[in-house]
Amino acid sequence: MAFDLESLSEATSGALGALVSTTILYPLDTCKTKYQAEVSSHHQQKYRRISDVLWEAISNNQVLSLFQGLGTKSLQSFISQFVYFYGYSFFKRLYLEKSGSRTIGTKANLIIAAAAGACTVIITQPLDTASSRMQTSAFGKSKGLWKTLSVGTWEEAFDGLGISLLLTSNPSIQYTVFDQLKLRLLKGKLRNKTGTESSPEALSAFSAFVLGAVSKCIATSLTYPAIRCKVMLQAAESDEDGKTNKDQPRKTVSGAIYSIWKKEGILGFFKGLGAQILKTVLSSALLLMIKEKITKTTWVTMLALRRYLIVNRTRLKGA
Repeated sequence: MAFDLESLSEATSGALGALVSTTILYPLDTCKTKYQAEVSSHHQQKYRRISDVLWEAISNNQVLSLFQGLGTKSLQSFISQFVYFYGYSFFKRLYLEKSGSRTIGTKANLIIAAAAGACTVIITQPLDTASSRMQTSAFGKSKGLWKTLSVGTWEEAFDGLGISLLLTSNPSIQYTVFDQLKLRLLKGKLRNKTGTESSPEALSAFSAFVLGAVSKCIATSLTYPAIRCKVMLQAAESDEDGKTNKDQPRKTVSGAIYSIWKKEGILGFFKGLGAQILKTVLSSALLLMIKEKITKTTWVTMLALRRYLIVNRTRLKGA
């Protein structure tokens, strides 16, 4: 085959799942991002809680502005998930072929996932920056994709790339925490058992779900200060002071950290954490649920398409 059909099917299913989950959760994502992007002293805060962003949109008759940048975000989600799932499936198959193993270990799995994540981040970073700028623009004043990116240089389109690459470690943290919690839980069950020997224990579906959610929350909490700094680096500049983007100094990671520390204190690094966890958990659950539902259909469609192309090619050669 000229291409890996299994990887292509996985990538397409994941991309479609990401597209649907992004659209459903986009208003929550916009409120979360605008709330995270604001850095100011407590008495000067425009948004004291995330719900204030929603009420601002409603009171100004700008409810539809909660969807500003949806097209760009959907495009970014589709491409990023397609690249990730294709890269992950491709690297996994390559590893199994080269190693001669039938299964893949946890460490190798994490390395492959990180490699696929890094490739995804590099390719989609400009779209990620543009969508963040659109979401953090004043309601009703968001620009299109090309105008948003053309405001600054191409170098600025990759703002937050280093942090994005750092955040590819999130799954590694999640799986490490999950394994440690699983080990402690199973040890506790084994202590309660009588007899010298017992069969290997496995987690129940409910226990696995709970530990998965807890480990994801812990991983998100540990990496959240980096997430907050990334949003600040990519956020659109406020028009309230009359300055344009060109008049503003270049944003840096150290500048974002100093600004949060000076104006909001150490708790400022975790501003919006609850909304981030809620959005992350719901997004992951929706994406995987939709992906699992359409994977078989996608696979059948790919096979039918390949058969159609082969038949047509044969007919053209015979003509």
